[in-house]
Amino acid sequence: MESCCNPHPIKNVVALKYLSWTFVVLFVTAVAVLSWQYLQAKAPHPVSAPYYKTVGQLPLPPGFKREPVAKGSFGEWLRTIPLKTDNTVYLYNGQKKGNQTAQYAVLDISVGKKDLQQCADAVIRLYAEYLYASHQYTKIAFHATDGTLMDYSSWMKGYRYPVKQGRLQKQLTGAPCKGDACFADFLQTVFSYAGTLSLSKELNVVNNPAAINIGDVFIRGGSPGHAVIVMDMGVNNAGQKTFLLAQSYMPAQDIHILQNPTRNQDPWYQYNGGKILSTPEWIFDWNQLMRF
Repeated sequence: MESCCNPHPIKNVVALKYLSWTFVVLFVTAVAVLSWQYLQAKAPHPVSAPYYKTVGQLPLPPGFKREPVAKGSFGEWLRTIPLKTDNTVYLYNGQKKGNQTAQYAVLDISVGKKDLQQCADAVIRLYAEYLYASHQYTKIAFHATDGTLMDYSSWMKGYRYPVKQGRLQKQLTGAPCKGDACFADFLQTVFSYAGTLSLSKELNVVNNPAAINIGDVFIRGGSPGHAVIVMDMGVNNAGQKTFLLAQSYMPAQDIHILQNPTRNQDPWYQYNGGKILSTPEWIFDWNQLMRF
């Protein structure tokens, strides 16, 4: 009898090939997963703040507590604005913004379907929404760049602002209206004709940077121009203030809480006695701090 240590040579060869291919597949899969994880770690991506439902829940730096605000004030209202769980900034057309590293959190406020709600418009939107929510309709008024005052009280009565001979004209051409849709249409008109230049002329200069408050605005009027708004603030025992900033930009995009580019994964800013304030997409002078 012929001795044999391998009674089924063909089956063993097949088994060996199977094991070899299994190893190759597992190896390639493991390499792909590790490569993806490496690229994800290397790629810049925004810091998410999904566990905080509102602006007022974002954690302060150690040693700070929230600055007291008056009940019913603009500052109190800003703290109640909800945050999106998705930390991605989208443009008005539904596309993702190219730079996804500027934001710490995204406000849950519609950007609209037109390229209108840009930098100054976002500041106007927040202040107007506060006045609307608190039924201060007579205070909802903003100047166009040409100087025309666009006020919501007149809008509700049917006044509109057509362009004639290169300027806006206030004319009674519409039907009286009220409610959310009426207010939204008014804001679309304001966004179309107001900007950083007109808004900067309406605001008051804050001469002492140490006196910064929630609702204040850093603004450079003109073209190009930009504006960001102070969304929240904290203070420590030494009286030093720390604050959050929010912006929209061009093209029109979700309003978002800004990262502090000088501090790692931190949205809080402080006045350090310098002359400039660096934000992710604009550098302001401290003398550009203004107030409604």
